[in-house]
Amino acid sequence: MSTTLVVWNSGTAADAECARGVLVDLVRTDRESVHDAAMVSWPWGSRKPTTRVLADLRSARALGDEFWGVLFGVIFYSPLLCAAVSRATDAFSGSLADVGIDETFVNRVRDSVTPGTWALFALGSDALVDRVRGIPGLDQRSGVLVTKLSRRQVGALRQVFVG
Repeated sequence: MSTTLVVWNSGTAADAECARGVLVDLVRTDRESVHDAAMVSWPWGSRKPTTRVLADLRSARALGDEFWGVLFGVIFYSPLLCAAVSRATDAFSGSLADVGIDETFVNRVRDSVTPGTWALFALGSDALVDRVRGIPGLDQRSGVLVTKLSRRQVGALRQVFVG
């Protein structure tokens, strides 16, 4: 079974909260579907986005705050951070691509989450994608980016971020 990292990008806070509501409902009905989540808001006029880990959606399978910090650092704050993380840990043999988060995915997120947008990031089972794609109208108003992580890749992330 794979783990999925999903990013729902939206131009409005209402759409981001709608997606968050779907995750909350999903956690109530199937706790294993959502492992961890975070929200990004990038108000007009701000140089960088604001990030917030959604602790109420965190399960025992969460990778934690440090994972989100590294991921958001690579995407939004410093593309060179990926190289620094690679050198600092044995789990990454070259980049986040080794753990399923390749440069193409990072660049797609970077290109789509821009000033004036919101995004919800969630880590969990494949059901995440199916549930969000089932929200009437949400897909037409927002982008959905997905990357799949193998068991081995998730294991490498857990070694680094969970211990």
